[in-house]
Amino acid sequence: MTIQTVVIRHKKENFKKCSLTPLESRSEIQFLTAPGLNFDATGYILLTVNAPVLRSEDQGALLLLDATWRLLPQLEACVSGTPIYRSLPKNIITAYPRRTLDGSDPSNGLASVEALYMARLLMGDHDESLLDAYYWKNDFLAALPACYT
Repeated sequence: MTIQTVVIRHKKENFKKCSLTPLESRSEIQFLTAPGLNFDATGYILLTVNAPVLRSEDQGALLLLDATWRLLPQLEACVSGTPIYRSLPKNIITAYPRRTLDGSDPSNGLASVEALYMARLLMGDHDESLLDAYYWKNDFLAALPACYT
């Protein structure tokens, strides 16, 4: 089962550094750029912090907002309708070497491709090829708790 995914990226995102850029040619993933759009997310599963944890019972298309934490509110403003808010388990640790100058990066944040992989895995779509171009793929998979491997 392949999960249809929409990714809304901030136009200021550095696409050369974006962990999702290698996935742009995949037919099940649609990329949109914001701000400047209104996306009706009714029925979409929208990953966010502090929502109920995503489970296998959660089925439907997935919506990812891809921006720095500082720019995220601008993307959230582009989302309308009634999405289904879900989060990822707190025990998932990023392999991406993170740093932020303003302290706006939550400690449990993941690289976008890590979040996409985990969301689809939890929804029953185990597709490691999502991580094939991710430099820290092996480190990320090795750090996953055994219940996810």
